[in-house]
Amino acid sequence: MLPRLESYEAVRKAFVWQVPERYNIGLDIADKWGRAEPDRPAILTWSQTEGAGEVLTFGQFAERSSRLASHLAARGVVPGARVAVILPQVPETAIVHAALFKLGAISVPLSERFGTDALEHRLRDCGARLIIGSPAALSKVIAVSGTLADLDRLICLDGATEGAEALLPLLSGGDGGFKAHPTGPDDPALMIYTSGTTGPAKGALHGHRVVLGHLPGMEMPHDLFPEPGDLLWTPADWAWAGGMLNILMPGLHFGVPVVSARLDRFEPETALRLMSEMKVRNAFIPPTALRMMREVESPRARFDLALRTIGSGGEALGREAYEWGRRELGVTVNEFYGQTECNLVLASSHRLGVSRAGMTGKPVPGHDVAVIRADGSLCDPHETGQIAVRRPDPVMFLGYWNNEAATKAKFIGDWMMTGDEGFMDEEGYFGFVGRDDDVITSSGHRIGPGEVEDCLLSHPAVALAAAVGKPDPLRTEIVKAFVVLKPGHRAGPEIETALKDHVRARLAAHEYPREFAFVDSLPLTTTGKVIRRLLRDEDR
Repeated sequence: MLPRLESYEAVRKAFVWQVPERYNIGLDIADKWGRAEPDRPAILTWSQTEGAGEVLTFGQFAERSSRLASHLAARGVVPGARVAVILPQVPETAIVHAALFKLGAISVPLSERFGTDALEHRLRDCGARLIIGSPAALSKVIAVSGTLADLDRLICLDGATEGAEALLPLLSGGDGGFKAHPTGPDDPALMIYTSGTTGPAKGALHGHRVVLGHLPGMEMPHDLFPEPGDLLWTPADWAWAGGMLNILMPGLHFGVPVVSARLDRFEPETALRLMSEMKVRNAFIPPTALRMMREVESPRARFDLALRTIGSGGEALGREAYEWGRRELGVTVNEFYGQTECNLVLASSHRLGVSRAGMTGKPVPGHDVAVIRADGSLCDPHETGQIAVRRPDPVMFLGYWNNEAATKAKFIGDWMMTGDEGFMDEEGYFGFVGRDDDVITSSGHRIGPGEVEDCLLSHPAVALAAAVGKPDPLRTEIVKAFVVLKPGHRAGPEIETALKDHVRARLAAHEYPREFAFVDSLPLTTTGKVIRRLLRDEDR
C-alpha cells in the first residue's frame, strides 16, 4: 500500500514494491478474505428493475471459485491453458476468473459486444480450448467455430444450450478446498487483447503480479484508497483492463465491495440512479461517459450521491469535464493514464495535491515514466515526445502472445514506448497530446485532437465532439470536427461559424476546425473511447 503521508513527494519517496516469491491472484482476491472474514461482502448486484439484489460474500466467492476450478481441472484445463471468458458484469465473471487463476490457466477476457470477426481472430490467435460465455456471446462463437481448431468445450452462463453445458451447477459440488496451482508473480495469468486500431489485435500477456502492480495506481487517484465505507463501481466492461484491473480486482484485493450491473449501454440517468441507490463512494467513469453526464440537469439536487472519489482515464479528460465534476458533482475528478500493456502509471490525486485541469497528473509511486525522443533521449520540459515507462515494472506486460517481433519493437532500450504523445512541464505534470496516429499535422503545427475537442465541448451547443486530420494539399492536413449537438440546436452555417470562432478565440488560428460534420452519434469502443480511425476512414 502507499504510505499514508500527506504529500505526493513524501509518498513517492517512501514507497517500495513488495512482490512475494509466490503469488496467485485467485487466492489473493477470493480466499484471503474468504478465510479471514467469510461474511464480508465482495460483490453487490444492482439492476434497473429491482435495484439492489444479491450479495456475494467473500466466503461464497472463495468456495465457488474453488469448486469451479475442481470441475475444470477434471475437464482437462491445465496450467497454461487459455480459457476465453465472454461474460457481462455479473458476480459469476469474478468467480470464473478466480477459478482460472487458481488452476494456473490463462484467462482471456473478451467483450460480449465483439462481432464474429473480432471474436474469431482473438479466439484463434490465443488457441482457446474452453470458452465460458453468455448465450449471446456463444451464439457468435458457434457461428465461427469451424475455424477454431483448438476449441474443445463451451460453458454457458444462463443454463445449458445446444453444444454448451451450464455454468451454475459447476459452482457447487466439486472440491471446495481445491488446492491452487503454485504460481509465482511472473507466471502468466491474464491475456487482454489490445484494440487493434493499427493492425490485428494483439494479446498482451500479464503475469500474476499485474494485480499487485495496479495497487498504487488505484490508491492514488482514489485519494489513498481504501477508507472505511468505500464502495466501488464502474460502467466499464470487466472484459477491459479498465474495468477489471482499475476497479474489480484491486477492490477485491483490498476487501472493498464492488457493485456489478448488467447494463446494455451507458445511460447518464441510470448511472446516477445506481450510484445514489447503492451509495457508491468510488467510481471509475471514462471521460466520454462523464461528458454524457453533463446533459443531466442538477445531478446533486436530484440524486442522493455519496461519492468520495471519481477516477477517469482511457482518453484525455479535458478541462471541461474536470470543472463540471467539481461544480455539479462536488468531486474533483482524478485523471489517470495507462494502457493495456502497462496500466495506471500516471495519476492525479486531489488529496495529495496533484490536481490540475487539463493535465493527466504525475508518475504513480513505483513507476518511472518519462517523455522521450525517438532516439531514447529525454525531452525537455514542454517538448512533445512519446510517453514511455522504464522496465522492470510489476504492472508491465510479459510480452505479446506469439509475437516476439512486436514485443521487441515496443521498446527502446529499457523504455517501453506507449505510442502516445505527450509532454512534461517543469513541475513534473504530464500532458496528453494524443495517439501518435491521431495527432494532426497542419501547416507544420502538431495539433492534439483532445485539446480541440475539449474546446468545442465548452460551447453550450455541443454535447460530444471528435477532431481528426483530413488530408489537404496546402496544409498537409486540416482539422475536421465531428459534432453531436445538444437538443434545441440545429446544424447549419450559423452554428458552424460560431464554433470556428469559439475555437479560434480560445486556442489558436491554426487549431480551429476548417470543416464540420454534424452527426447524431460518434463511434465508440466498448470502453467508451471515440474511434477516430473510423471517422478518418469514413471521411477519406
